[in-house]
Amino acid sequence: MLPLATKPIDPTKVRTVVYHLPEGETVVIDADGLEDFFVFPFGRVCDTSEINGVVHVYPIGTA
Repeated sequence: MLPLATKPIDPTKVRTVVYHLPEGETVVIDADGLEDFFVFPFGRVCDTSEINGVVHVYPIGTA
């Protein structure tokens, strides 16, 4: 489990990571098999991995 904010994220449930860049673009990363390499930047994380396998990352500087 990765401790982030108040709720840990179970990396085995994450299938996709969506990084929301400051310019408004998004980068979608297929996370299958990358559980040991998750490092989220400072900012806000929206974890919906329990529902649909997606984690949205909003680094500092994004809306």
